[in-house]
Amino acid sequence: MREGTEEKMSRIIAGAAGGLRLASVPGDNTRPTTDRVKESLFSKLESYGVLEGARVLDVYGGSGALGCEAASRGAASVEIVDKYPKAVRTIQRNVDAVVRACSVSGLNPQVKVRHSSARTYLSGTLDVWDIVFVDPPYALPNEQVVEDLQQIAPHLAEGAIVVVERSARDSEPVWPKSVRRFAAKNHGETAVYYLEPDAAELSAEPVLGIAEKEN
Repeated sequence: MREGTEEKMSRIIAGAAGGLRLASVPGDNTRPTTDRVKESLFSKLESYGVLEGARVLDVYGGSGALGCEAASRGAASVEIVDKYPKAVRTIQRNVDAVVRACSVSGLNPQVKVRHSSARTYLSGTLDVWDIVFVDPPYALPNEQVVEDLQQIAPHLAEGAIVVVERSARDSEPVWPKSVRRFAAKNHGETAVYYLEPDAAELSAEPVLGIAEKEN
């Protein structure tokens, strides 16, 4: 979920629900990740081979665009979290539409919508994830993003990827030691960072090493 005044219309880019138009959260305070950014980041995730059968968390859901895209592209389970009632209602509407579209193609992604703040949800969950999307409002301080990542890190599977979106005008966060950035790309106003669990923290090498990911 991010602040801004850009075009708010969004759609599912590819997969079983490809082309489906998504509802937007009413008001001017939230908008989904733009289709251009979404297409780029999901192309990168698909190149790593991590989407099929993945366990996915979308921790600042907004309209649920990222979690819904993951479900359309073959994720096994998706949790989408947001604390705002309007956002939660919009997410549920989009999830219902995507799940229906997936069922026509024989897919059955398990998608759950959680009405909770990121901090509360992360402090209470026992789940493990292969992909985590962290796309908070641009106004959220980097320090809070880092705290979220510290809570997320113990729940990352071997070879997991965390995708963080921030304003390209802001400085890059100082990442916690539990994760490390292996790639980054700017898309106009949006900076996208790709993180993986630190191998030393997990006492094991990730399935996709840094060198492999950058090639």
